[in-house]
Amino acid sequence: SEALRPDTAPPSRATGEDPVATAPVAAGPVAAGPAVADPEEHAAPPVAMARAEARPPARQPARVVARAKSAGASVPVVSRPAKVQPAAQDMTAPVPDSPEWVPMAQPDSAASPAATGFAVNFEDLFGRKLPIWAGGLTLLVAAVFLVRYSIESGLLSPLVRVVLGGLFGAGLVGAAEIARRRAEWIDDPRVAQALAGAGIGALYAATLAAANLYALIGPASAFAGLTAITLAAGALALRFGPPCAVLGLVGGLAAPALVHAAQPNAPLLAGYIGVLVAGLALLSRRQRWAWLGILALIGGAAWSTVMIAMGALDSAGLVAVGLLILSLSLALPALPAEVAGAQRDGVTLRLVSAAVGALQLAFLVATGGFTLLTWGLYALLSLAVLWLGHRVPAIRAVGVVPLLTALGLLLLWTQPQAWSFALVLGGIAAIHGGHALWRLRTAAEPRLALLDAVGLAAVALGGFVAVQVQFSPTGPVSAQIALLLGLLPAAGAATLWGLARQPGGRCFALTAGCAALLLAVALLSAAPAWSAPACLGAVSLLSLGLALRAGNRDLRFGALAFQVAALFSLGITGHADAEVLRLLKQAPQPDLVQALVRWSGAALSAAAMAWGMRRAPSEGGLVGPGQVVGTLVGYGLVAQIVPADWLGLTAAVAMLLGQLLGERRPDLASLTVGATLGGLAALWALVPAAHWLGSVMASLGGEPVLVTALPGPGEALRRLLGPALLVGLALHRAGATIPSVPRRLAQGYAGGGALIAIHVLYKQLFAIASVDRFTALGLAERTVWELLLVAGGAMAWRWSRRAQADAGRPAAALALIGAALGHGLGYTVLLHNPLWADQAIGAWPIANLLIPAYGGLFAALWLLPRALMPDGVSASRRLATGLAVARMGLFGLFVLTSLRQFFAGSLPATVAVGSSEDIAWSLAAVALAIGYLLWGIRKADRTWRLGSLVLMLGAVGKVFLFDASGLEGLARIASFLALGFSLIGIGWLYSRFLKADAQAIGG
Repeated sequence: SEALRPDTAPPSRATGEDPVATAPVAAGPVAAGPAVADPEEHAAPPVAMARAEARPPARQPARVVARAKSAGASVPVVSRPAKVQPAAQDMTAPVPDSPEWVPMAQPDSAASPAATGFAVNFEDLFGRKLPIWAGGLTLLVAAVFLVRYSIESGLLSPLVRVVLGGLFGAGLVGAAEIARRRAEWIDDPRVAQALAGAGIGALYAATLAAANLYALIGPASAFAGLTAITLAAGALALRFGPPCAVLGLVGGLAAPALVHAAQPNAPLLAGYIGVLVAGLALLSRRQRWAWLGILALIGGAAWSTVMIAMGALDSAGLVAVGLLILSLSLALPALPAEVAGAQRDGVTLRLVSAAVGALQLAFLVATGGFTLLTWGLYALLSLAVLWLGHRVPAIRAVGVVPLLTALGLLLLWTQPQAWSFALVLGGIAAIHGGHALWRLRTAAEPRLALLDAVGLAAVALGGFVAVQVQFSPTGPVSAQIALLLGLLPAAGAATLWGLARQPGGRCFALTAGCAALLLAVALLSAAPAWSAPACLGAVSLLSLGLALRAGNRDLRFGALAFQVAALFSLGITGHADAEVLRLLKQAPQPDLVQALVRWSGAALSAAAMAWGMRRAPSEGGLVGPGQVVGTLVGYGLVAQIVPADWLGLTAAVAMLLGQLLGERRPDLASLTVGATLGGLAALWALVPAAHWLGSVMASLGGEPVLVTALPGPGEALRRLLGPALLVGLALHRAGATIPSVPRRLAQGYAGGGALIAIHVLYKQLFAIASVDRFTALGLAERTVWELLLVAGGAMAWRWSRRAQADAGRPAAALALIGAALGHGLGYTVLLHNPLWADQAIGAWPIANLLIPAYGGLFAALWLLPRALMPDGVSASRRLATGLAVARMGLFGLFVLTSLRQFFAGSLPATVAVGSSEDIAWSLAAVALAIGYLLWGIRKADRTWRLGSLVLMLGAVGKVFLFDASGLEGLARIASFLALGFSLIGIGWLYSRFLKADAQAIGG
């Protein structure tokens, strides 16, 4: 076996060393292994090295050596390290012909326990254990069927049958005792257990037949006999073990079904089941057989359910079955934890047992006609469950089961009388509600207190729902019932007042919220339907005040729920349609008083909710939404009085007043309220702004913007200009206290609204309402508007330079300058240019609208780079090039339009171009090209020089292609001379001052 180890080498035959005297030792920190030429080449594998290091060299014990020598085996003895010359073969492989190499035997898989375990267990279960138990049951069943056969054939009289059954059972028990005493004969204890169990079952059957089938003995004698047999079964179980108890359980539970009568005696049967289950439960408690007690309770619960389902129970039967259910449902909860099972399993079993008992009693109450007798039995169960919960705190949750079941029975009660219903409901409130109140006074654990709080809420709310379902009271009657039931949770809240700020605060919130809910129901029942928002708002105010006074966070969410309900009721009660329409547009008010009451209640509660949540924002987390809702509801209240056209201005005024109030009282400052009011003002500006935007979008296609297609001046003032100015003033006063994004949005609204309103009001000055009037005054209207925009941009630029010299780009100046440029280039230059559109310029040359129209555009181009670069930094090359091109183009259009006005008058687009005017265009183009060149030379701006060259080439092309072809004689010669001198002059200028550029262009 040593040779099989990979870290042990066989002895070398060349050296002739005695393997007994010297053995190879594994390499380690002390002992050295065989000497090898190259340690890297002949090193042992990693696994072998690990095993060698794990097994230190040691001398074999003397007893091991002696035992091995007596057996004739050679045992290697470790003495001291010896050097061994390297061998030619692999030092880690075993040598077959070595005397120490012995192959190890492999285990036989067929003989292993894993291979035979299944067969042994199968044979033991089905061949040795089950037949014995089945034999005992078979004897019991055979005895029963033998008795039945004798009855059906008339062979035996009733007395003889009973006596023989008893003798048969006693004989089986005696045989079991003999089998136990003669264990050396039987050699199996299960035989005695099976016989004893069968005998107990036979005795049960004989006794029940004598009492229930043949009436040979009375109920008292039968009860005594069954008690004696149960005691005997317990004694035999102690003597013979658990199988006997199982067979006794099965026989005892099966006897009433196998030996039955046409009309069984319910009290006797219930007493029998109770005695049987009680005896088995006691036996399970003594022997620590929890399974036996649980099975007995399950069997008893099944029998009680069968007896209830059979029906036709008289008073005595109802009492008997009810007492049986009580005893069964309370038997398992009364067991100690070590008998019922593990801690968690025991609690679960107790809960299930009590729940099953409550459901069975509820079934009994329903099938028994909801009599006070059955209700009394249910009250006993409730009291017992509550008492057990007091004794065993782990099962206190069981008390909720009979409570909920009782409330369900109240809902299922068919045609109850008012006095009996009130009596039962009062009993439920007294038992469960009184117990919960008593427990709340001494509650030490929040979890247990929560159960009692849930019980109080369930009694109050469930009782009210049951009354409504059964009797459907309305008006003051329903309100009185709600108030009466609400006293229970109110008393619970008063009891828990001291725990409102502690971890048990949820219990206080639950009871107080339940009382508030019933109060809300009472108010809704007594008050008219249209006042629902005010009633719910009042309850919300009361709940919020109570929550703040008690310092309870959870109750504030209850107040919030009532607030949400109040807001929801605004849309479904009263004249909701007309009131909501007044929020959006002008609509008639059917009843102002109702509207004020409804919206005032909701608004006050919403404002209080926003204030209450604001006091502890880190806890509530609803600061923003609460203030938004409060602001919106307050706006709805104002909308019931103020006309719709003034609501936007009203919201803006409220925003400014809020800002002024926040400056005086910083604790009342609210960005959320201000943003909500500003948003409302902006919403009212949407309609006129959309109206204006539609006309503007149509104008992009060339349609004139007529004054009749725009909002009226009053609407512009109320919805656009006034709110925009007020919002802008509030922003100015707020300064940097408003975050960047909201501030920019508000600035955009204020600036855009003001600009739209000013444009609408400006359009009223010219009052262009037709196409003819647009032809006469369109250019004048646009020119003045563009000049106003440019002037506003210049003022904003100068103001920004003085007030905020280093604050970056002035947004207002850029917006106004950009609007002026966009408007002038889009409409005056492109869409409605007098060169191709019917636009009146003026009757006088030079003294017309062209100079101010194009002068405004030149001023805007001059202001644009200064507004973009407020720090005096030069504009970028690309921006400078663009501005130069724009100036050249605008100046060229101005000259061309002025020539047209000189030849064609105020409406040049309506007059055709003559030959003289055509030549004048060419001369003007040449003159402009020379002027552009001179300006470019002076400013050292290559863009102007290139523009000059392009324009000159265009003029030359026009002269040669168009002008010269239509001229003759001196006119043609003069045109060519002028063109020639111009070209020479341009060339001279380039060669004189711009030699380098001329060479680059020539190249």
